[in-house]
Amino acid sequence: MLKIAFASDDRLRVNLHFGGADTLVVYDVSPGRADLIGVGRFVKADPTGTRVRAGLADTAQDKLAAKLEFLEGCTAVYATSVGASAIRRLMRAGIQPIIVEDGRDILDLLDEVSSAIRRGGLAWVERAVARAKAATPAPRASDAGQRPLG
Repeated sequence: MLKIAFASDDRLRVNLHFGGADTLVVYDVSPGRADLIGVGRFVKADPTGTRVRAGLADTAQDKLAAKLEFLEGCTAVYATSVGASAIRRLMRAGIQPIIVEDGRDILDLLDEVSSAIRRGGLAWVERAVARAKAATPAPRASDAGQRPLG
């Protein structure tokens, strides 16, 4: 139901800064279930100051572009830190950045999201579920009772 990404180098814990992450792990999360659907590997970002990288958006040196493309369709990304520029770009792409302490267990976070889909409790999950439901077309009255031919 919701695609959630994690900045993790071991697929077990959130332990990377989003901009510097060389690995993103993506799960499809629904009530009571989480399925690994992808692992993206990226060029390790150079940890130079933001002034040096300022103005690189949409250029060949833009290390966020590949990550944003990989995260297309994701609802959120968990990381230990996310820079201001990356937050703006994630939000523009409809992806909620979530900062957690280094070492947070991915399975625990998946359980929180799964539970929130079912029962609520996380505002960003509630908004995402509402958007997903609104985007799902309602069955047409003319389709009711129809059966495939054959």
